[in-house]
Amino acid sequence: MSKIARDTPLAELTLRRYEKPTMDGRDVVRKFCLSIGLLQPGDSRDVIVDVLLVLLEAKKRKEELHSEEIKNHVMDYRKKHGLAMLGIASSNIRRQLKRLKDLYLIETNANLYRISEWASLTELFDEKVVNFVLKSVLARVREYAKKVDEEFELPKEE
Repeated sequence: MSKIARDTPLAELTLRRYEKPTMDGRDVVRKFCLSIGLLQPGDSRDVIVDVLLVLLEAKKRKEELHSEEIKNHVMDYRKKHGLAMLGIASSNIRRQLKRLKDLYLIETNANLYRISEWASLTELFDEKVVNFVLKSVLARVREYAKKVDEEFELPKEE
């Protein structure tokens, strides 16, 4: 029996609390990514921030983008702002898109990506992450807690 397969989570959610948002532009998108676990603190490979930023900018124009277009926009943005060209391979851009899609923040139609339903991140976070992912994770954690309680219950006094 393989333990590895049994210990693979069905869903995973990391949430972090930071100071109130006073920054803007890329910095606020970066803090959002850190807050929902898309980026690890101190991680220099932060291309996911730029991928989300490109999709948010495209949302303003109601524009859907192919992964190669996203990659090109990310490269242009990183060049323009003097950021290291780390993580910009097409395969990595697609991996970052999948991570955003797994959190229901973006959707794809005929290989074109966009922010889900052109909705606001607030709406998507509340609807998809809080009400769907978080609730299901919390329900399962409660099931484990109950099972642990049952197994390690104090013996009944007679």
